Amino acid sequence: MHDRTGRIGAGDILVFMVLRNEAARLPHFLKYYRGLGVGHFLVVDNASTDDTAALLQDQDDVSLWRTKASYRKARFGVDWTNWLLARYGHGRWCLVLDADELLVYPRMGELDLPGLTGALEARGQRLFGALMLDMYPKGPLGTTEPGSETEPDPIKALPWFDAGPYRCRRQTPIRNLWVQGGVRERVFFADEPRRAPTLNKLPLIRWNRRWALVNSCHAMLPPDLNMAYDGPGGAQPSGVLLHSKFLPDIIERAREDTTRKQHFNDPRKFRDYYSKIETAPVLWHEDAVRYQGWKQLVELGLMRDLDKK
Repeated sequence: MHDRTGRIGAGDILVFMVLRNEAARLPHFLKYYRGLGVGHFLVVDNASTDDTAALLQDQDDVSLWRTKASYRKARFGVDWTNWLLARYGHGRWCLVLDADELLVYPRMGELDLPGLTGALEARGQRLFGALMLDMYPKGPLGTTEPGSETEPDPIKALPWFDAGPYRCRRQTPIRNLWVQGGVRERVFFADEPRRAPTLNKLPLIRWNRRWALVNSCHAMLPPDLNMAYDGPGGAQPSGVLLHSKFLPDIIERAREDTTRKQHFNDPRKFRDYYSKIETAPVLWHEDAVRYQGWKQLVELGLMRDLDKK
């Protein structure tokens, strides 16, 4: 729809994303990542029915593609992202993100993203792993923190999270990490924890066109790339993706996902999950932790500082 890739600068950090109906999140998302030093956004709009496309087409630093094809048959958008990465990401630092993910990393405020990637390169680190941390309100799903109704920052609307437990293991045959636990397992998958969502990603990568995403940026090829992150408590510097999935639109999204059946290999197995979301449960509990910043996440062992070897 709008190809502005000719404006990409030599040292620009790029964001790659596939989305649908994210007009409410995008203004803050774009402001957040521009403030961290992102130079260009390459976006695939999967047939949004809200104002997503109209909002993005007016942004000078956004290149926009649109498709009505099946998200599921494109391996949940991975095929589209891999093509864009191969075409535009080679040799560059690239962020592979969803619109509901805000990256937090060590030394924020002191280092922007070019500063972070420079520090990673000095360590010989080509990939930067992160724990996906589900944020939630104190009230039932469909509500937000009191006083945040007009606040564009989703983390002020959803300031709570589970500090643990999280468990990690490697999977065969490509040795990709599998981190599970947290609030979604506690509330929705307590009886079948192995079905709980995967919470690890490698969202920041100095891309090479010989590489490929396998399952979003949860897993990659060649297999040795997956060893760049060991999960919470791992040896490498790492970050956290604050995940704003549980904004008030989650209930309507759950109804739509039940109908569209685009988000899981076997959608029938997740009917109970969507049904529970539609009941607007309270995710908060007495051990919930209120988000305070990157230093707190380091202290809790959810990410690792750059100074740690």
